Amino acid sequence: MTMTMNPMRLDKYLSENFDVTRTQAAKLIEAGSCTVNGIVVTSKKHIINTDDEVMLDIPEAEPCEVLAEDIPIDVRYEDEYVIVVNKPRGMVVHPAVGHYSGTLVNALMWHYDSNLYRAGIVHRIDKDTSGLLVVAKTEKAHLHLSEQLKERTVLREYEAVVHGRVKRESGSVDAPIGRSVSDRKKMCVTDKGNARNAITHYEVISCYDSFTHLRLRLHTGRTHQIRVHMAYVGHPVAGDLVYGNSAKPALAGGQCLHAKRLQFTHPVSGKPIKVDCGLPEYFTKFLEKIK
Repeated sequence: MTMTMNPMRLDKYLSENFDVTRTQAAKLIEAGSCTVNGIVVTSKKHIINTDDEVMLDIPEAEPCEVLAEDIPIDVRYEDEYVIVVNKPRGMVVHPAVGHYSGTLVNALMWHYDSNLYRAGIVHRIDKDTSGLLVVAKTEKAHLHLSEQLKERTVLREYEAVVHGRVKRESGSVDAPIGRSVSDRKKMCVTDKGNARNAITHYEVISCYDSFTHLRLRLHTGRTHQIRVHMAYVGHPVAGDLVYGNSAKPALAGGQCLHAKRLQFTHPVSGKPIKVDCGLPEYFTKFLEKIK
């Protein structure tokens, strides 16, 4: 690639002109994968000048062990860098022990290609939570979106039906979450050991005799955060058999929690991307039932 430009470090030039991050560029340079004017350069600090010819050999991605599966996916936004998918309740996002097939990753690999697995999932939602999540098509897009999550500039808004009548019209649950000592599969509110700060904002949409329909927004994104926080304040998510009250029947026929709205900055154009999906059928049917 030849380009008229101001003098620039080689690793920076590669990250801006090839589909690699700056860290990846440095590793490729060190491995001897980059030439400047036909000569291999192994220093990331090498300065590129106007009309230098820069070539980069990006190795083929390693074969992926995860198998592609012909599973329908509900895509709500897509361009050459990102996809926003509306995940159904009951689908695992990423292959793991006990769930090596039927996952969202298996489905994405069928509809796209194995490279998507390497770039992939930016954030996850629980198996029994439905709704929106963003998938990166390139590693550079993944890095950019991950930084937005870290800086808490991604808007993730949920709707849920919880047990009981929530008295305050709006509020926040500010309570640290960590791994449960008694059950390693569960999270809990704790200030010990591995706990990390966690904040969930909520507002009441509607109240019913024994339930409340809530809109919730994540300030942080801890594992099972909404479910743990709502159970902690005495209003577990309807149908949540892990953190809910086992003495109360799961009238919802499953967990009534839906990631309804997602907003982030596009990793390339810098424009705001706003995606909103309606409530799924299981959710609306449960609302009709409790009315």
